[in-house]
Amino acid sequence: MIRFIVRVLGLLLVAAGFVGLVVDGTRSIANHEIAFTPLGEVLFQAFPQSFPMLEPAITRHVSPVLWDPVLLTILLWPASIVSFVLGALLLWLSQKRPEPVGYLTER
Repeated sequence: MIRFIVRVLGLLLVAAGFVGLVVDGTRSIANHEIAFTPLGEVLFQAFPQSFPMLEPAITRHVSPVLWDPVLLTILLWPASIVSFVLGALLLWLSQKRPEPVGYLTER
């Protein structure tokens, strides 16, 4: 059951990455320059009230070093690429394990 949920989530993330890539491509063609939507902008639009509280929470409770070089870099990555990679990772993790070759298995 969990494998099914992870697989569906992976497929949704791959589809969202494709949609984001089409939107970014359309915007790039219209503006005559390459433009990608950063992950931070997408998260801010999705969670407008809780996203601004993310920085103070991480710097106070976890580590300021985690916020500045690590998370700020990730938040500047294109959202479509992050969605593709995360979806592909979830799809890879949810696939069935191959049967061992040459071994007799009792069922």
